[in-house]
Amino acid sequence: KHRYLQDNLPIRLGNLASNLARIKSCSLDHTNCIVVEQLLTESKFFIEWTAAEAEIEIAAELVQLQIQLSQWESRIKELWTDIDERRKLSEASGIWSDKVLDWSGLLT
Repeated sequence: KHRYLQDNLPIRLGNLASNLARIKSCSLDHTNCIVVEQLLTESKFFIEWTAAEAEIEIAAELVQLQIQLSQWESRIKELWTDIDERRKLSEASGIWSDKVLDWSGLLT
């Protein structure tokens, strides 16, 4: 936590976007269940440590993302047995990754 909080807000959002992109790519490989589960947990912490410093609109979106991550995490074993569900997880993670990266402003 201490190390993560040393970075400024755009970098923290970029790190969250990177985690979400990893979830997207790892979700399609059935051998990566534990990796994805760890990324989900870590991403929830990233949001917890970041949302309070974000603009109110972004903070509200981050709360929605944290809820989604928690739902996926609670159903990970069930999701992992169904390739269609893993594809949905992958697609949604990619969309969130793009949004969070946009909020970071790192690409502008």
